[in-house]
Amino acid sequence: MTMEALIRFYDERIAQHRVTLEALKRKIYHAGTLRLLIVVAALVAVWIARGVGWAVLTGIVVACVVPFVALMVYHNRLAVQRDFAAELLRLNESERRAIDYDFSVFDGGGEYADAAHPFALDLDVFGEQSLFRSLNRTVTSAGQSLLAQWFMRPLTERAAVLRRREAICELADRPDFRQCFYATGIASKGQRPGASDEWMKGIPRFADRAVWRVLKVLVPALWIVVAVGYAVGAFPAWTAGGMLALSFGVANLPAGRIHALCKSADRMEDVLRSYAALIARVEAETFRAESLVAMRRRFVPTEGVSASQAIRGLSRLIGALDQRYSMAGLLLNLFLLRDVWLAGRVERWMVRHAGHVADWFGALVEVDALCSLGGFAFNHPDYPYPDLTDAYFCMEGRGLGHPLIHRDRCVRNDLHIARPPHFVVITGANMAGKSTYLRTVGVNFLLACMGLPVCAEQLTVSPAPLFTSLRTADSLAAGESYFFAELKRLKQIIDRLQAGEQLFIILDEILKGTNSEDKRKGSLALMKQLVGRGACGIIATHDLQLGALADEFPDAVENGCFEADMTADTLTFSYRMRPGVAQNMNACFLMKRMGIIMGS
Repeated sequence: MTMEALIRFYDERIAQHRVTLEALKRKIYHAGTLRLLIVVAALVAVWIARGVGWAVLTGIVVACVVPFVALMVYHNRLAVQRDFAAELLRLNESERRAIDYDFSVFDGGGEYADAAHPFALDLDVFGEQSLFRSLNRTVTSAGQSLLAQWFMRPLTERAAVLRRREAICELADRPDFRQCFYATGIASKGQRPGASDEWMKGIPRFADRAVWRVLKVLVPALWIVVAVGYAVGAFPAWTAGGMLALSFGVANLPAGRIHALCKSADRMEDVLRSYAALIARVEAETFRAESLVAMRRRFVPTEGVSASQAIRGLSRLIGALDQRYSMAGLLLNLFLLRDVWLAGRVERWMVRHAGHVADWFGALVEVDALCSLGGFAFNHPDYPYPDLTDAYFCMEGRGLGHPLIHRDRCVRNDLHIARPPHFVVITGANMAGKSTYLRTVGVNFLLACMGLPVCAEQLTVSPAPLFTSLRTADSLAAGESYFFAELKRLKQIIDRLQAGEQLFIILDEILKGTNSEDKRKGSLALMKQLVGRGACGIIATHDLQLGALADEFPDAVENGCFEADMTADTLTFSYRMRPGVAQNMNACFLMKRMGIIMGS
């Protein structure tokens, strides 16, 4: 698929869903109109036949109530279909805008941003303008958390990356499934349900005890006896009053436990209904990818009931318990001990299914996160999947670009790291593109390790732990200076290398918080230690003397630069990396142009 075909795909979907939505709105309007006409007709018929007799009036009411109820059920079904179609329309409109780099409608996961993380802050993984926001299409809070964990802990083994890639490729080819899955989850009144079964552990167990098994049969039976006895004149009127008092007392004995049960399951009815619908979507699919087949297998029926049916059943039970304070609920509890019956059914559900819930939710959450990755792959048909190697370390790419820079403005560059140890030392003027290049390499490395296609013409990479130091910040709360915060980060790198980890390291202008000579000595010593420990990475610097490392370590260090081309009063940037050490600096030039300093 080309980008033109992708745009055409979303435009066609938008037009299709608009037509469907308008048709559903018309049907809902017509159904509402018919219900109103039935009410008016019933009132007119009752008025005309008011003197005929109760039998005729009852027949008129029944004749009107039956179609009215049928239309109400039909109306509710249409409303569900309308909401679903509206969500599909909104999704396709949002995806169409995302092609033009407008991701504002999607959650950027700002709560996961962590300055202490090895690379998330440096690479803008989370936040307003972030990689996470560009691909996050999760519909459950647990799915979003899992997706964030995948970003923060990318895979480091080739086999694991390939397994996930297989699932991503299949989901990328199933836009209908992904979109229906998304619309089903989002349509749940705007909620993002969690996926924890912890609340079930707080449910009290009492209704299946022998005494309650007897009482929930005995109380209704006594009511029947009293009613029949009173009707035939065998019991006096006070018998009904006594039975009412007894029934009231028995019904209120388990009130505390019933309240605890309802509190544990508070607001879970809609969440469980949403989960049941999402699981049903997965159950209806036939997958090929090994990991997706394994996930779907976790939903297989237990005791003849599928996971979606079981969870939907629990949702209905909780919904019924939530109605215990309605007039019907109070009366049914008084005469039939309805709350005890429902609590018993919940307890039996727990006995049958509670052991499977964590597995069901876990599988659903993985599908939710994978759908986001599949959507990213689908939305970038021009991105290739990288070639993966096992041995540490290789990252050789051609035409690397940043996925968040508009395709029409993105300047692409190459990278060649063939074997360890190897560092690319990048020098260059301010604003020439050094930092953007570092983030471009880091982001594409992260995408590759997650099993995703990359923004490149071609890329070969070895999965490995990633560590960056691009934008260290001081901390007033912790009493740490900028320089100390940077040293702590560099110390983490050395500690991990000493522990035997094989890292891919990206550094930008290290030791900025000290004087030039101290910085030069420290930078040279650090680079020699990194090379000596067999590490691989990239370092950007304004210190041109670091370029001399290529002479000392010709097989382990190479120089690249981003130049600023200055001619007379003109400053231009190509944003393309060139071999060698930078020759031009532009700070004084810019300060003169801006009137900060005076120059001849």
